[in-house]
Amino acid sequence: MGPELAAGVLNGLQQAPSVSVRLNPSRLTDCPFPEAAKVAWSPYGYLLKERPVFTLDPLFHAGCYYVQDTSAMYVGHVFRLFLDRLQPGCRVLDLCAAPGGKTTDLAASLRERFGDRFSLLANEVMRNRYGVLRSNVETWGDPCVSTVSRDPSAFGTYPLFHAILADVPCSGEGMFRKDRQAVDEWSPKTVEFCAARSRRILSDIWPTLAPGGLLIYSTCTFNHLENDDTVAWIAAELGADILPLPAFPPVVNTRFGQVLLPGLVPGEGQYVAALQKHGNMDQWDGSAFPVAKNRADAPANASPAPLVNVDRQTALQYLHGDAIVLPADAPLGPVTIGYEGHALGPAKNLGKRCNNLYPKNKRIRMDIR
Repeated sequence: MGPELAAGVLNGLQQAPSVSVRLNPSRLTDCPFPEAAKVAWSPYGYLLKERPVFTLDPLFHAGCYYVQDTSAMYVGHVFRLFLDRLQPGCRVLDLCAAPGGKTTDLAASLRERFGDRFSLLANEVMRNRYGVLRSNVETWGDPCVSTVSRDPSAFGTYPLFHAILADVPCSGEGMFRKDRQAVDEWSPKTVEFCAARSRRILSDIWPTLAPGGLLIYSTCTFNHLENDDTVAWIAAELGADILPLPAFPPVVNTRFGQVLLPGLVPGEGQYVAALQKHGNMDQWDGSAFPVAKNRADAPANASPAPLVNVDRQTALQYLHGDAIVLPADAPLGPVTIGYEGHALGPAKNLGKRCNNLYPKNKRIRMDIR
């Protein structure tokens, strides 16, 4: 990045990390946090003054917003730059999707453009990370988004997808401020290993990208081996055109992509580039070879039962797994517990008490007082 930019980054890494959220436009249009500042490259992103206790906000559990770094939101911005290359019925793959921030960002953009006429598959090969991805996708609650855990090589060789986001595992230089482990594990050999792994991942998934399809490639690191050099390798070895990205200061343009640097932007480090696979999509059939929906991925708070709104403290008790009592006029039997009109999850009202059916794996474990 050169000595001048490097000095700014080193200074930025000494500052406290920022905190930001991205609204779920299907559920919330106004930011619930006072004095929040809009993120320049995200129509749904807000930079907060300070970090609240998100666990104690029922709106967080209702999927009204996602806590995401502002720099990570830039990947969604680049995806939106090329949305006009996709059509209704498009099939999109988020290849390395956990914990789900970029998945939900893509889902919001696809829904805004195509309504229900898209399919987004979020994949995470690491089983311990897949559980987090699945939970976050369920909470977000878009019925056109499914999750799966497969190695890239298991997707086969048929061109299933019109667009792929590959936010590949990397050496994590962009996360040094937030993640001490990333600092401890870094070495030149780690960089070389990550670059080679990225190319293996991309080689395995490349046949599933349709001719003329869109690839968004991103990392949370800075070095050219994992970033520009890998993009050049994709273009030369796999067969793609590198798509130019318009300047967006203070984002820094590199040879083939763009990088966000701590100290220049409020968030952490992020690299992103866009490519178009050689060839043309001669026939666009949005119904052929659809990505199967996993029924278990239905939103955790979805229910046809009547919505019963409760106050904040009762909502937190419900999310904690405690017994609650609903208002006297609440209907008996299956109900959906809600907060400010947003569904939290199911319960069964027995009158004098209420059976709490909120999933145990999602319950708040901290003190809610």
